[in-house]
Amino acid sequence: MKKVQVFDPALCCNSGVCGTDVDQNLVDFSANLDWARQQGLTIERFNLAQQPMVFAENTAVKGLLERSGEAALPITLVDGEVAFAGRYPGRDDLARWIGVTASTGETDATSSNAACCSGGKCCG
Repeated sequence: MKKVQVFDPALCCNSGVCGTDVDQNLVDFSANLDWARQQGLTIERFNLAQQPMVFAENTAVKGLLERSGEAALPITLVDGEVAFAGRYPGRDDLARWIGVTASTGETDATSSNAACCSGGKCCG
């Protein structure tokens, strides 16, 4: 399984889904994270306001922040490599890292069989 780390900008709480003016992107990402965790993906999140040393100690994150500033946030690393900067990954991205389809949670090997099925009956 892939190791996913998300480096968030300074948020009011761990998820950023708090307060009165909640960013819809954070709401969507939070829901996608819950889904990915149910599929077995381990994801670490770091908040710039609460864990600044983690940002400074990660070479890839530190380099992006030095070159682009906070506009690079959020930064997503997959197995230590930068996968996204400046936006959160979507459910399809998370599913690809897990090896399942985003809509059903089926593994890629079984999802190809699902494509030929309709009405609960398989054609294969």
